[in-house]
Amino acid sequence: MVVDVDQYLLGWILASVLGLIAAYSTVAKRRSNRRALLAERSECVKSVTVSNAAECRSAEDDVDVIIVGAGVAGSALAHTLGKDGRRVHVIERDLTEQDRIVGELLQPGGYLKLIELGLEDCVEEIDAQRVFGYALFKDGKNTRLSYPLEKFHSDVSGRSFHNGRFIQRMREKAATLPNVQLEQGTVTSLLEEKGTIKGVQYKTKTGQEMTAYAPLTIVCDGCFSNLRRSLCNPKVDVPSCFVGLILENCDLPHKSWACYISGSFPYFVLSDQ
Repeated sequence: MVVDVDQYLLGWILASVLGLIAAYSTVAKRRSNRRALLAERSECVKSVTVSNAAECRSAEDDVDVIIVGAGVAGSALAHTLGKDGRRVHVIERDLTEQDRIVGELLQPGGYLKLIELGLEDCVEEIDAQRVFGYALFKDGKNTRLSYPLEKFHSDVSGRSFHNGRFIQRMREKAATLPNVQLEQGTVTSLLEEKGTIKGVQYKTKTGQEMTAYAPLTIVCDGCFSNLRRSLCNPKVDVPSCFVGLILENCDLPHKSWACYISGSFPYFVLSDQ
């Protein structure tokens, strides 16, 4: 009976010793792994930067977003993302003021959106004219339709202006942010890797071939986009056309009202600018 007790005691001691050895080995391994992890993190800190949005990225990344096109959409997006702390690279085919008739009348809803984006001052200093509604002309008769603006601030109305001046103001506004870079260049292709867009290839104003990389690339380079075919296969249909002209020293029948004239001919709209 004594022998059996001694055997059990010896077995218990042996099991305890083996358990202590295993526990020590586990702790030592964890300490070793922790030291390796700390060393790895130390190296990581040297090679990454942390943005305000608490995102880690390689120090080799120049920007967060590439925007192709600096029209209304591209400029507004660049300003909005820039205010959010993002590093934005805008590549525009032509940064000079556009001289064409398009998008000349901003509706009150558009002006409210400018206020929301902090871009309402872009309609200032471009000789923009306030518009309060439409004057309709047909068969020798006319009437006026006002925008329903009673619930809004007195500054809210439509705006009529030269589109090129408006876009230049938006570009200037975006360029005031230190983390937004506007560059004149023509994007020739998107850089794709395993089905993911990594950036763009473009030619600078001087014709130099360049590449730019970013986690996100946004294409909004308008109706003359040369990238649309690579992004989709649209069937383009042109059912009509638009003709514009500038009348100098012409007084409208109703000042500050866009005049909509209809008849047997195609309709046309007149507005102050």
